[in-house]
Amino acid sequence: MHLWFERCFGHAVAPLGSLEEAVASWPEYATAVAVWLDEADRIQVLAPHGLDDLFSCTVRRNPVRVSVETYRQRLSQKRYAERWPRVRVLEA
Repeated sequence: MHLWFERCFGHAVAPLGSLEEAVASWPEYATAVAVWLDEADRIQVLAPHGLDDLFSCTVRRNPVRVSVETYRQRLSQKRYAERWPRVRVLEA
C-alpha cells in the first residue's frame, strides 16, 4: 500500500506491519473488517475496531487514517444515506 498510496491520494503512508494494522487503518470503522476461511474452512473475522458500527449501520470516521476534510469528501462521494436509508452517518 505504501508504494501506491501517495500517487493515488496525495500523501505518503508508512509501510504497514500486518494485516490487522492495515485493516485498522481503513477510512471508516464499519468497513474495517476482514473475513476469510482458514485452513479448516472455519470463518475468521478480523475487526480491530469491533463490529458494533457495522451491525448498527453506523458510518464513523477513522481519525488515524482520514482527515475531517477527506471524510466529508468521502461522505459526499459515497452517498451512504442515499444508498442505505437506515444508515446513521456521524459527522467528523
